[in-house]
Amino acid sequence: MYSTIEGSGGYYTNPVAKPFRSRMNVPFRVCADEKLEKKFIEQALEKHLIELSGHRSVGGCRASIYNAMPIEGVKALTDFMKEFQSKNAQAKL
Repeated sequence: MYSTIEGSGGYYTNPVAKPFRSRMNVPFRVCADEKLEKKFIEQALEKHLIELSGHRSVGGCRASIYNAMPIEGVKALTDFMKEFQSKNAQAKL
């Protein structure tokens, strides 16, 4: 998950310093753009990728990938993230 964020050229960002990152909850922003994040979440839902809204006090997006989440679920999300970036590349800041 983090390698997809870090490999996005800044399209996706993670606000947490590397030593403090969780392997269970991965917060991220999509171009730091609330409208684009809303679009991301809506399109993710169409692909059955659910509950990606960030915490209400911080915003952004958050992937909760607890023990019950199979690696295939994380792969589906990272594949979608790459596809979304490709289709919405003009939005990069």
